[in-house]
Parts: sequence; structure tokens; C-alpha cells
Amino acid sequence: MTTEAKTSVPNAAFSPEINSSSARGPDTVYEFWEFRLNCGRFELLRKTHPLRLERKPMELLILLVSREGQLVSRSEIAERLWSSEVFVDTEHGINTAIRKLRQTLRDDPAEPKFIQTVTGVGYRFIAPVIIQPQAFQSQVNQSQVPALPETEPDDPPRVVRHLSTSLPPARTYAHRALWLTAAAALVLLCLFLAKHWLGSKPRVIQSLAVLPLDNVSGDTGQEYLAAGMTDELTTMIARNSTLRITSRTSVMQYKGVHRPLSEIAHELGVDGIVEGSVAREGSRLHMTLQLIRADTDSHIWAQSFNRNSGDPALAEQAAQEIAKQLHSATPVAATQRYINPEAHDAYLRGKYLWFSNMRDSGAYFRRATEIQPDYADAWAGLADYYGEGAAGDLLDPRTAFGPEEEAAKRALELAPDSAEAHLAMAAVYLIAHWDFSNADLESQRAISLDPRNGEMYYFRACVLDAMNRPVEAIEAAKRSIELAPYQRPSALAEMYSFAHQYDAALSDLRLRLEAQPKNTYLLFLQSDVWRRKGDYKEAVDAWQRMLVASGDPGTARQVRQAYENGGWRGFLRWQLHVREGQAKSSYVSPVELASYHAQLGEREQTLALLEEGYRQRATDMRWIRQDPAYDFLNSDPHYRSILNRMGELAGS
Repeated sequence: MTTEAKTSVPNAAFSPEINSSSARGPDTVYEFWEFRLNCGRFELLRKTHPLRLERKPMELLILLVSREGQLVSRSEIAERLWSSEVFVDTEHGINTAIRKLRQTLRDDPAEPKFIQTVTGVGYRFIAPVIIQPQAFQSQVNQSQVPALPETEPDDPPRVVRHLSTSLPPARTYAHRALWLTAAAALVLLCLFLAKHWLGSKPRVIQSLAVLPLDNVSGDTGQEYLAAGMTDELTTMIARNSTLRITSRTSVMQYKGVHRPLSEIAHELGVDGIVEGSVAREGSRLHMTLQLIRADTDSHIWAQSFNRNSGDPALAEQAAQEIAKQLHSATPVAATQRYINPEAHDAYLRGKYLWFSNMRDSGAYFRRATEIQPDYADAWAGLADYYGEGAAGDLLDPRTAFGPEEEAAKRALELAPDSAEAHLAMAAVYLIAHWDFSNADLESQRAISLDPRNGEMYYFRACVLDAMNRPVEAIEAAKRSIELAPYQRPSALAEMYSFAHQYDAALSDLRLRLEAQPKNTYLLFLQSDVWRRKGDYKEAVDAWQRMLVASGDPGTARQVRQAYENGGWRGFLRWQLHVREGQAKSSYVSPVELASYHAQLGEREQTLALLEEGYRQRATDMRWIRQDPAYDFLNSDPHYRSILNRMGELAGS
């Protein structure tokens, strides 16, 4: 399938007339808002500027507008636009045409001005439409024109109910046939020249992004399935090809966004785009995909896949087909272990929640391992849940580290060549045992197995920083950002901050926040860097912005009031009071509480809480060396004893 310009000749079998009550002449001109749609010329204008629109989206627009606000079903659209074509995935074709129309009209599907979606049924055009007199009326024999209501010459065009006229005489058709013949010859000549002059050396696609697959089931409860299939397809293409693949987290910002694919590809720095949709019907899963060359917006390949719901082989087969199309396939590995569809479904739900509500993801990973005890990816996911939960203070490390290690070891036993399993084991060594040497070995092994995964380099940066190798940590963080700028956007700023390069950290954060101004972790980190630098006003301002971005403006006002009443110490007292209260009902790291007492200069409370953090193996203990809040304790024997004991553990 190729991309056609707005002047493409419409399908001869297509006509906007649907029934006699809404029939219009072939040259009808419709106006809505700032747009003018000329059916006879197959042209769409915004004010006086012609807009580029391919044949199918143009035909669909004519169909919708001509129905004057009536609902047009998806089945009717398929019949009108694709009835003469075979082996075409009409479901995906309709989705693509609607998406391109919304891009051109700048229509928001959440709050549409033009095209309204009736979920699971079809679409209706909802904007007010003015029908202009047909372009050929001046050429029509007046005796053939039905009597019209008498109007003054300056009367405005009628809205929606303008009377139709008879068709133009045969002479006009003859002229049109001659024009079509000439146009066809010109198109063939252009194609010939393009093939010989430009087509002999097509641009090779070396990088690819898989846009979030659309959930077209009509059930929002199936969003996890679309997200999970996007993730698996991305992973499988990376494994089965030599292409550079953009990470899932980098493309998630484009979910539900209706923009030209060429713009999205340019922003992601890729040559090609994969887009598609997923729908579950009973026990069957239907996935449609198409591969698009970004520089020409041309379709290279499209295919539909139908499998039993939850079949984990679906993404791998699709990835292999895409790799073959781009001549970038790598040798196929040995047949993968069978995955129970029910276990796979639970795993996909866990992965979906991992990115949106991590606290609830563990139950689904655990369920997947219970259904299929030899499911390595599920065990790795469960290990990550416990490790990340402990690192983020969502879980108590005293109860999380045991299950984390058990799950990581099980994943590694089942899949010794799995990068995810080695990464999970590296996390156990780093945060549970403070065994930095083995954490380093496992992180390097993970990178060797998946060298294009930005997450692997981010974790290695954390290991290198814990080993007091800041220069190497910064380089690893840079590599992580290069591979996946949206997966861990804070990576480089974190390493700069730990290395006391605060200006560099703030500069990088400003850059990341331009792209993600409401990223709460970036705002938290910005506040922390200002705090380390000693600019407390900026620190409080960033903290407020973080609270507002998280949807808590009330607490943001309390922060401002605490700072205005008591300065930085007033803010610290307020924050300490809040977190101590939360610690009564949920886990709060004693090291976080210690940091507030340290900034207040309260030596004994700080040392007591650090001792408790050491006893708990609290994950943030490993970063206290880099935090200037503890500098006043550098000569304290108790503090040095804690650091020495941590060093002894790291060397054991």
C-alpha cells in the first residue's frame, strides 16, 4: 500500500451517496469551521491552503460529512471503502484512516469537534456543515435544474438542506474521462521516474519504534493487554533483529496522541514506525500491525494475526515477520518454553501495573508463577517488584529481601541466559547484601545479553556509584539516556548529583523537564539537588511544583506556609512531623528521617536512625556517603563505624 497525495483519483466505485434521502451530486462542496471539502476535486482546504490527505481518509471524510450527522457503522465503512479489495485488514484500515483524519483536522478524540466515536459501533460527523452550490451548476442546462426556492442574490448558502441538482451533461463526463486518462498517464510516468531516479537506492531502515497499540475491543479493562503486547513486541523485535529499537517508556508519551507519524519518528530519532491494534473476542486475540517508513509516510508491510487469547508466541512471530521485511533478522533461537496462556495473561497484567501502580503488580506476578512454576519472566518480574518496592519505600526491606532473592534465583535457574534474570540477581547483591563486586558482575552479564536496553546501563551506573567510581557511573548513565531517554530520564542528573556536580545535574534536569514538565520524580530530584547545593528557596519551590504535579495543591500550600513561617528549618520540621506520622501506619525508611535530623544538626537522633537503617539494610543507606547533610559527622567515631561496617559487608 502506498501513500497518495490529496489529488489522487478517488476509487471509481466510491461515491458519498448512501441513500436517496442524503444523496448529493459528485461535485458537492461542504464547509465546516475553517475547512472546505470539494468532493468533485477530491480536495480539502483549511481556509485557502490545500491539505495533504491520502485516498482512504479522504473517502472516509466524504462519507462521514455527506451523512449529515448520522451514525456510520464500521461495517458500512468497510463495505463502502474496501469492498473491491481483497486480503485487506479493514479494521486496522479504518483505525488508521480515522487517526489521519483527526491529525489533519486537529481533532481531539476525547473532546471531538468533528468526528465522534461511538464505541464498538462506528462514527458520526458532528460539526455544523454548510453545503455550497455545486461547482458545475453554471454549466448545466437550466431546463434540467429543478425549481429552487426564490432567494435574493446575496442570500448565504443553505445549511445541510440545500436541494441537489441533476448530473452534468455527457460532454462534461467526456472531458473528465480525458482528464483522468491524462492524469493516469502522468502518474505512471512519475512512478517510472521515481523508480529509476530515486527508488534504486531506498533509505535503509535501521531504527524502529513500536507505538502503543490501540485497544479496539471497546473495553477499557483490556488496556493492560494492549500495553503488554506493545511491550512484548518491542522486546521481541529487539531480540530478533539488528535494528535499534526505541524503548517502551520512550514511546508511551505518544499513546492516544494524533500527530503525523513523520513528526513522531523525528522526535524519537527513528527511520520506521510500527503501529497497530489489539482486540480480544472471547478466547481469541486479534492483532493488526503495519510498518511505515517515516521519511515518506509510506506503508511497507501490514498483517493480521489471530491466536488464542494469551498466546505468548504471537509477539515473537510478529517480530520475526517485521525483521524479515527489513532484512535485519537474526538467527532464531531455540524453541521457547511453553507458556500457559492464563499465566501469560497474569504476567501482562503485572507488567501493566508495574508502570502505573507498582504496589499492585506483585499479586499478578505471583499468580503467574503459581499457575506456571517454571515461568522465568514471571519470577524475574516478582523479584523486581520486591526489589523496587524496597528501594522506593513501598515495602519494608526486612520482609522484602527474602522473597526478592528467592524469586531472582529461581528466574536465573530457569533462564540462565535471561538478561532480566541477571539484572534481578544484580539488584539482590546491590540492595539486599551490599555486595557491590557481585552486583557489578551480574550487571555486566545482563548488559552482554541485552546491550541495547537502557535499563541495564542505568542499573550499572547505580552499582558503579556505590563502588565510588563516579566518572564511570556518569558514562553509564549517559549510555542509558542515549538508548532510552524516557525510561530513566533522571539517570544522568542522579549521577551528577552523587558526584557533587550540582550545576551539571540542574542543567540536565532543566532539559528533561522541558519534555516532561509534570514528571514528579524529576521535580523531586530537582528539589534535592537545590538542597544539596544550599539554595533552599529553590528547593522549596521545586518541592511545591512536585506536589502540584502529583495533584496535591493543598499540601503544596502547607509547604509554602511552613517555609515562610520558619525558613528551611521550618520546612524540615514540618516534613519530619508528616513522615513520622505516616511511619505509624506504613513503612518509612529511618534513613529518610535521619536526613531531616542531620540537616537540623541533631547529632544523636541522626546516628540512632542511621544505626536502625543499617540494621534494617535500608536501601538508601548506600547513598549517605555522597549526601552533604552528613558532612558534620565525618569525624564522629560512631558515624565512621557505620561506614566501616558497610564497607566490610561490601567486601565479604
